Amino acid sequence: MTTRSTAPPAPKSTRSAQSGDGTGALEKALDVLDAVGSSPQGLSQSEVADRLDLPRTTVYRLLATLINRGLLRRDPLRKVYCLGFRCFEMAKQAYAMPDLVAAAAAELRALRDLTGETSYLATLDGREVISLERCDGAHSQRSAAALGERKPLHCTSQGKAILSAMTDEERDAIVRELTLKPLTPLTITDRRRLHAELRIARARGYAIDDEEIVLGVRCVGAPVKDSSGEVRGAISVAGPAWRLTRERLELLGPEVAEAARRIGAQLSSSAALSGNDSESTVRAIPGPWAFHGAHPVVMEHGLVYWADVLAPSVRLWDGHTDREVYAAQAPITGLVRTPDGLAVICESGAVELRPGQEPAAYPWPEGKCLGACAGVDGTIWVAIGLPEAGSAIGQLMPDGRLKIFWRIGEQVAAMCCWGDDGAVFATIPSSGTILMMTPGQGGVKRLATVPRGSGRVGGLTFDDQGGVWTALCDGWSVVRFTLEGQLDRVVGLPVPCATDVAFRREGDCRELVITTQRQSVPLDTLSTAPQSGRLLVATL
Repeated sequence: MTTRSTAPPAPKSTRSAQSGDGTGALEKALDVLDAVGSSPQGLSQSEVADRLDLPRTTVYRLLATLINRGLLRRDPLRKVYCLGFRCFEMAKQAYAMPDLVAAAAAELRALRDLTGETSYLATLDGREVISLERCDGAHSQRSAAALGERKPLHCTSQGKAILSAMTDEERDAIVRELTLKPLTPLTITDRRRLHAELRIARARGYAIDDEEIVLGVRCVGAPVKDSSGEVRGAISVAGPAWRLTRERLELLGPEVAEAARRIGAQLSSSAALSGNDSESTVRAIPGPWAFHGAHPVVMEHGLVYWADVLAPSVRLWDGHTDREVYAAQAPITGLVRTPDGLAVICESGAVELRPGQEPAAYPWPEGKCLGACAGVDGTIWVAIGLPEAGSAIGQLMPDGRLKIFWRIGEQVAAMCCWGDDGAVFATIPSSGTILMMTPGQGGVKRLATVPRGSGRVGGLTFDDQGGVWTALCDGWSVVRFTLEGQLDRVVGLPVPCATDVAFRREGDCRELVITTQRQSVPLDTLSTAPQSGRLLVATL
């Protein structure tokens, strides 16, 4: 996934006869930096000497001085010299207007955490863009272009975003001088087509790289402009094409553009997002996959019940094996823990499963069940769909009636209770909202909103610290919010469609159980996400 520039070896040193005294050593040192910088894998001392046609003793002294100043570093294992971190610090300082990297840091992290993909900051340098900052994505297979790497303008989302934000005169002058080299079969090599795409990017506020610089990689970028309207650089989100589909890029574009606007205005959130987890911490539980897994419920001894909604059945994972324990006659719309067992909610009603007993009818209100959860005091909260496409949320009474507490104009997907006050939380996929409702209070609080490009919010659960976890369908991840609504963690998944989450304990280990679906995953995506529909477990 990493893309690197392929600059030719630095030319042999040429000295001007008119150079002043003392400048010869400086020129030789700069030649050494150029030679090492053009070799991503680094150069040995002998390679530097041969490339620059310099005595090895001279090269030794130059290398020692440059290492001492932090401009070079020596890899002790491969015994080669690479650029030092001081070079990157100086590069960042060169483009701090006032401090571009510092202004972009929080927004890059936010984009990384909301999408699970790698985010970048770049700026214009001549007829190329140069990478200034990067926030690595949550997945092990991700975009990882090197800091300081130069890329062409015409085939990168960052370059096209910068060009689109320029004045017509500035843009036309640059495009006339560009060499539209085809790097992939999808690279734009026609100037008229490039101008047309730049006009589209200007109108919508973001640009797209559709596998134009590296096959199998897509990205979306937006220009960063300061308060005076001057273009300072661009930010982007990049990842594998099978995760970043064209449809998802179109959804992410406005979010990237809005983040770029906040950077340009020097506005960033005060809370720093922290932590991201690799998908290597996630494992799939052996067993048959589900068309639409959902509704995990954790019982005593860590037993996990979950449902296949479409091939209606209830499954049980005991920490070792995953097996079917109940076959329903209609699609399952929810599972909820009861004082005596487990209620299985279907479109035609509900039954209760009790250990050692036959399933028995369970009193349940009429209407389509959108979600259900056990309350902190043993009560059961239910959301029923309203004819006008809204939701009625209330407590289940012993006779099966619903005592309504709130009416919402949108349909919820899942609910969960937490806290001493018995607060009820619900997700709204259509708007990406997580709602918080407290019994005894009529108002409904919007805790957080997830952009559509990040995926559709699904099930909910809480950790021991009060963190709110939700699954993101079509987002390849599950995320955690604080009770203040701040996103502070993302776990990348090897499948696109997570549906629900629940916590269980395995000794001293805390595990996040994640249900997924297979039914809506395109066939071409299944080849890269074969675990779709399986029960996943993330060790946190």
